[in-house]
Amino acid sequence: MVSVYFDTQRLKLRKKGVSLRVRHVGGQHLQAIKRNEPGNGAALSRNEWETDIDGKNLDFEAAQGTALEPLLSRKVRRDLKPIFETRVRRTVYPIRHDDSDIELSIDEGRIEAGRRSSSLYEVELELKHGQSPALFRLAHQLAKHVPATLGVKSKADRGYELLTGMASRPVKAFSVKVTPKQSTVAAFQSIERACLHQLCANIGPLRAGDAEGLHQARVSIRRLRAAISLFSTMLHDKQTTGEFGPAREADVFMERAIKPVLEADHKARGVSKLRDDVLKRRNAEFARAQSAIDSARFRALALDVATWFETADWMHAEDTPKNLSGKGTIVETAAEQLNRRWKKLY
Repeated sequence: MVSVYFDTQRLKLRKKGVSLRVRHVGGQHLQAIKRNEPGNGAALSRNEWETDIDGKNLDFEAAQGTALEPLLSRKVRRDLKPIFETRVRRTVYPIRHDDSDIELSIDEGRIEAGRRSSSLYEVELELKHGQSPALFRLAHQLAKHVPATLGVKSKADRGYELLTGMASRPVKAFSVKVTPKQSTVAAFQSIERACLHQLCANIGPLRAGDAEGLHQARVSIRRLRAAISLFSTMLHDKQTTGEFGPAREADVFMERAIKPVLEADHKARGVSKLRDDVLKRRNAEFARAQSAIDSARFRALALDVATWFETADWMHAEDTPKNLSGKGTIVETAAEQLNRRWKKLY
């Protein structure tokens, strides 16, 4: 499959969370429009509109009723051009698992953006018919035999990162969009998806030795724990994580305590020796953190967290009051939490 992605010179579609591609498979051309709003934390699902078109040129009429339509001003239509492409060999396996139909696809190929390119190897599971728990059970079975890491970046995401030279940049937390009438369950899921996205998106930078990647991975875990605490009244179990602390603490100690002293007096007695000792320990702890993200335990944990907030029993609690079960709106839950914490101050 050869997929060509389109955008303007200033990447207007990307900035609006929309991707546009034309895929050539055999003698068929498929135009696909996808929308992924990071603020909704939709790391595991995306809105998609796919249409058969004649030839490799864009069909703007097929964009009617899609997320692309509001963006198609005359200028945008004129400025759209190919910006990168993927060349992939796909093998598809239709699977019947726990009374559900699941499509397992293995993609192997490359992403090419100008003179830059990178390899691509992905396994994708798509629920065609049935229940989502079956999808996650199959994913767990595969993870026991294949050293795969939960991915939160689409091919479009990776192509844009390659295009802009930001493929290994640390990913900070983004604002989560929550509407007043959104259910507590839906709001919690959006928050948790955003935390998981930030954690998984920083695996690459952390693996590359980026200290900021380590910091952002740790931030995602703190946010995850804070969310679990805030919504604890409707939850029936917990997930905990923690391997990144010592390395990050060594970095902070180096930046905030040792460097200022050395900058003020580079001959400060004993400080140079302390710096060398802390640096040695920091490198050892960083190696430990890198080893953790490549471990089977971490891979299973990321998948466990995704399974937990997508399929767990707490989502369907019926035997608790409305404001505790998640059946009310996020506004009601937020008010209850703020009142409870306000009372603790006095």
